Amino acid sequence: MNLLKKKNFNFLILLFFVISCASDDGEKVTIEMIEKDLYDQAQSRLKAKNYAAAILSLETLEKQFPFGKYAEQAQSELIFAYYKSSSFEAAISAADRFISLHPRHPNTPYAFYLKGLAKFTDDQTFFGNLPFLGDMTYKRDLSKAKESFDDLSEFLTRYPESEYAGNARQRMIFLRNLIAKQEIYIAEYYIERKAYVAAINRANYIIQHMSKTPEVLKALEISIIAYNELGKEDLAQEAEEVLKAYKEKI
Repeated sequence: MNLLKKKNFNFLILLFFVISCASDDGEKVTIEMIEKDLYDQAQSRLKAKNYAAAILSLETLEKQFPFGKYAEQAQSELIFAYYKSSSFEAAISAADRFISLHPRHPNTPYAFYLKGLAKFTDDQTFFGNLPFLGDMTYKRDLSKAKESFDDLSEFLTRYPESEYAGNARQRMIFLRNLIAKQEIYIAEYYIERKAYVAAINRANYIIQHMSKTPEVLKALEISIIAYNELGKEDLAQEAEEVLKAYKEKI
């Protein structure tokens, strides 16, 4: 047993012993002291960026005192501690639980934000190496990126004035561009396979939902090619006119 686990084990033994032996008159005071000691320990560990140890303290606090003075705060800080320790799935689960239990809590907006952030960084190797991967990134599975985009969008819809709104918007711009690139990559693949209807569907998705991305020009070009191949010259002409209008704005 390592030193950290041994200390926490000893603390739990002491906690059980004190609660079991406390007199009726002093039991409430003793329990409140232990609860505060646990909370203070968690704060100290968070401040020292010892997130693994902070998680142990916060989890113990929540389990031993589920209706205590610091229970809600512990649940909120667990989301942050999980996120900082790269336990992203745990952070997402903790955020969902907090949002469900405390929909009107002052920390609920932060829970929404961290949930989106956890999905954004769930594939840490992937996002951490973006500058080195270049255009290969959009060829990977972006399901988590899309979930993150949706969660951050919900966060901004609910809390547009949040102090974290600016950061969320910047991350959404990055994610939107990345997702649009992947849609173009797939649409071009369909063009090569002569699956023109499927290519049009991908292109239209970008045109309708991601019109602020640079990829919208490629999407229109793909639409023109696909419509011409399908013999739909009128729709190809409409796409050419939209493309011309876009280029004039640039």
